[in-house]
Amino acid sequence: MPSNIVLVTGVAGELGGKLLARLGNNPDFERVIGVDTVPPDKAVMQRMGHAEFVRADIRNPLIAKVISTARVDTVVHASCTAHPAGPGRRTAIKEVNVIGTMRLLAACQRSPQVQKLVVKSTAAVYGAGARSQAVFTEDSELIPTSTSGYAKDAVEMEGYVRGLVRRRPDITTTLFRFANIIGPETDTVLARYFALPVVPTVFGYDARIQLLHSADALAVLERATLTDRPGVFNVGAEGVLTLSQAIRRAGRVELPMPRSVVPSVGKVLRGARVVDFSADQVRLLNFGRVVDIAKLKQEFGYTPRWTTREAFDDYIVGRGLRPVLDGGKLAGLAGKVLVAAATGQSR
Repeated sequence: MPSNIVLVTGVAGELGGKLLARLGNNPDFERVIGVDTVPPDKAVMQRMGHAEFVRADIRNPLIAKVISTARVDTVVHASCTAHPAGPGRRTAIKEVNVIGTMRLLAACQRSPQVQKLVVKSTAAVYGAGARSQAVFTEDSELIPTSTSGYAKDAVEMEGYVRGLVRRRPDITTTLFRFANIIGPETDTVLARYFALPVVPTVFGYDARIQLLHSADALAVLERATLTDRPGVFNVGAEGVLTLSQAIRRAGRVELPMPRSVVPSVGKVLRGARVVDFSADQVRLLNFGRVVDIAKLKQEFGYTPRWTTREAFDDYIVGRGLRPVLDGGKLAGLAGKVLVAAATGQSR
């Protein structure tokens, strides 16, 4: 039987909001509470059944009072931000990822009612580099690509989760390391990147990209809430696309450029509030990252419905992307503009 009282964090985000609506329409739950600093999307609010929204900041110790007063027995932590789509305040996001997780887990530890914890993490904890494994398993070493990025936040967050497991082994804990999520309504770095008319890439690199459809991400979170499946699980779609294949499928124009210029081009795009091109993302697009999902299928009992190719095609259709016309001229013009702007920034 599913648990009775569930608390979901990060309900202003797509995954957290949709999970809140799913659980709120499940009559087996006595109470479903969604918390965030801002309300969920209007569409979620309209269809969230008997679920309720509580404006609360998980960075504030008062989150413990929400959990204890409501006698929450299941916590789904879906507010970890791996890669914000657009430029955001790094300090605030890091605080939610790290301080927020610490406060939330401390509250779980102190509450005897909490019996289950489900955590959304990211495959970015494995890093991406020239010497990375071809395929990462759950036992692979965690090596974030930078010492100050969002992947580093996730490594710290997972450390807090392991600490809670040691102190409260009675809590059934499930942690998911999601590959890059994509879908018609998902606003991520990659979603914005592949929507650019001209897509900057690095000469000599054609990374293997593994994706995860947002519907599959939602499905595993829901299943973990409904059933007991403790452990750490990689979650990604079957198959991969090379970066060049993805760009062609989206009808975009590829613009290869020297590796030394890419960080400056990233700053230009970030400064124009187009896409937040972090160092983590640049390395992913250079080297790629693929995770093994055998444990997800065999132990957790879930096989993703969408392959990487199918998930990407659904994103293209859902976003209404049309092939770019006069690609050669556009690439030439965009190349001059981006390189000129990047050169100006690097001086």
